[in-house]
Amino acid sequence: MFPTDFSLTLHCHPATPAPVVRALDARAALNAAGDLELAYCLRGDMVRLRIPEPRAPERVDGLWEHTCFEVFVGATGHAAYREFNFSPSGQWAAYAFSDYRERDPALEEALAQVAAPRIVARLSAGRLELEARIAAAALPTPTEGTLLLAVAAVVEAADLVDGCHSYWALRHPAARPDFHHRDGFVLPLTSSSAV
Repeated sequence: MFPTDFSLTLHCHPATPAPVVRALDARAALNAAGDLELAYCLRGDMVRLRIPEPRAPERVDGLWEHTCFEVFVGATGHAAYREFNFSPSGQWAAYAFSDYRERDPALEEALAQVAAPRIVARLSAGRLELEARIAAAALPTPTEGTLLLAVAAVVEAADLVDGCHSYWALRHPAARPDFHHRDGFVLPLTSSSAV
């Protein structure tokens, strides 16, 4: 069931304006099993946005080249983090990093063995909603019970030739869009919190 209240507001990076998007909001919570549950709500002129069509739910690289929703998850006091991409098509991707943009092949292999995230998307006039659930086994082990999240999205416009991608996040710490920047991991989350 899609939530009716979204307590997180994602902001468009000033270098990538998106006049056809009215708002992009999200929610994040850890459920009783430790799974990460996310919900996104994109409002705007859907006719002027490129929304991927439904496909078989499988792991696919390069989802950020089109409209997709993302979350980066780290743990307090550790440089390592995970990246998860969720396409409205139902496709997904998961990456592991030992430090800033340094891929960790061994951990990515372990991630591949974890159950695929559950993704549900719904498109209606003026609105795209997406829910995703990531199994606890795919998340970093939190230090002192705290995970740090960077909730983000890429939105692709259909009617622009140049600059057709806008980048959305809770916080943009750099002059250029960079979801990997650790100063963007601003949402602390424990098993008792939900936002």
